[in-house]
Amino acid sequence: MEQSHNTLESQQKQKKTGVLVVLTMVLATGLWVGYEVSVGDQPEHAVTEAHAIEEAHHTEHSAEVGTSEDHHTKSAHDQNDHAEHDDHASNSAEHSAGLAHVPAWYSVLPFVALLLCIAILPLFHKTEHWWEKNSNRFLVAAGLGIITLLYYAFVDGHGVHDHISHGHSEPGVPAAMTVLKNALMAEYIPFITLLFSLYVITGGIAIEARIVGKPYVNTGLIGLGALLASFVGTTGAAMLLIRPLLSANANRKYVAHTVIFFIFAVCNTGGCLLPIGDPPLFLGYLRGVDFFWTLKLWPMWLFANLMILAVYFFWDTMFVRKESAESFVIESSDAPALQVFGSLNLLWLICVVICVATLDPSKPFPGTSFKAPMYFREMLMLLFTAASLMTTTSEVRRKNSFNYDAIIEVAALFSGIFICMQPPVQILNVYGKTLGFDSPMKFFWGTGTLSSFLDNAPTYVVFFETAKTMEPVGNTVAGVSEIFLVAISLGAVFMGAMTYIGNGPNFMVKAIAEKNNIRMPSFFGYMFYSVAVLVPIFLLTTLIFL
Repeated sequence: MEQSHNTLESQQKQKKTGVLVVLTMVLATGLWVGYEVSVGDQPEHAVTEAHAIEEAHHTEHSAEVGTSEDHHTKSAHDQNDHAEHDDHASNSAEHSAGLAHVPAWYSVLPFVALLLCIAILPLFHKTEHWWEKNSNRFLVAAGLGIITLLYYAFVDGHGVHDHISHGHSEPGVPAAMTVLKNALMAEYIPFITLLFSLYVITGGIAIEARIVGKPYVNTGLIGLGALLASFVGTTGAAMLLIRPLLSANANRKYVAHTVIFFIFAVCNTGGCLLPIGDPPLFLGYLRGVDFFWTLKLWPMWLFANLMILAVYFFWDTMFVRKESAESFVIESSDAPALQVFGSLNLLWLICVVICVATLDPSKPFPGTSFKAPMYFREMLMLLFTAASLMTTTSEVRRKNSFNYDAIIEVAALFSGIFICMQPPVQILNVYGKTLGFDSPMKFFWGTGTLSSFLDNAPTYVVFFETAKTMEPVGNTVAGVSEIFLVAISLGAVFMGAMTYIGNGPNFMVKAIAEKNNIRMPSFFGYMFYSVAVLVPIFLLTTLIFL
């Protein structure tokens, strides 16, 4: 969203605030890294010690049984052995049942309510302006998150698996605290740190080009954005190229369709080659999917984007006939045809990508035995973000009308989404096999349909966890059959383009276009384009690749 008062003074003030906030976050993550390093592998020692105690207890118990057997006949010994085996089996069954506990069906209602708020509140005149304030978004997200935590604290009555220590909590308040820890510490902080870093760094790169929006120029810009989306994120690519695209088409009468196709490719289908490309894939990366595994999706990525570009070129060629000759006149100027400002940010961008690719806390750094402490990766990404803020002039960010509104919106909403989605994920871990998703085609369209109307990141998680419960078919990746993971990844990324609310950048691009006096179609008007253009492409994708 563009600032209403985008002045050099406002950008300078924003820069000082941003540097202060980012350095505070660096300090916080640094303190945690220091704590992790000081603790070392004590948790592992503690687990080992617990196993040793359990083993000693088992040995002692066996010795007692052995002593007892000396006083019984062989028949009594057999009976006792049989009874002991049955008792052990019973205890094991009870233990397994405890671990397979399923939250009540109504525990998913806060999650459903939050996603419906995201989908519906911007559509009504009475609520759209209220919903535009990030404080109100956070109020709704936090309120529904608290309801979820209260359920675990006072209603559920069972412990919860801890994703960080890999232990199991006690019921009640400890369970609620573990849910909060899982949601925020294990998932939300890595997720929002990556998005924040990409958003701020790409916001420091401004592109000015003396070009006019002829079909081949527009197609080239959209194609470039689709390529960049996987490497700088869909949000980063969209923010980088939407203004040059709008500037090139400033004198044209028909521009809305160009923005719509930009949303299709740059904000969505272009982002499936790396985990940093789109939020759903990064959540998969956090769940154990290899960083470079998504490169296997390149045939589908290439097919879908080439089809979108081909349809756009034909469509725009038709509209060009309705434009006047004056729409394509380049104003004379001494300025170069292409200027890139803030190019040092490309270095910070590469550094962030390297951090994400190599500093997974669960894996050793390539070629070494070093495992990064928790949040070490995030600390470095924030340092590079601070470097971007300090080395980029306020004038460059003014050219981009840079502000933090969009990333604050994502941060506010996802703080609640990550908490509220814990119950449905638990339920899917148990009942996923019974939902009827037994083929790549069903996973693709199931994930895609929900990603069209809900945010595609939590939708990806839901179907990822569902696929994890299925019997493996062929190769597996992070516990999920690879053929299913391909379908889920494509469905979440591609079909986020079906509506304005399918993926975060969609609405951001729409808002920027409207600020530039481009009349964008309504929610359902946009769907007319997406159904007409994308559904046939996705059907072909299904037939050819799935």
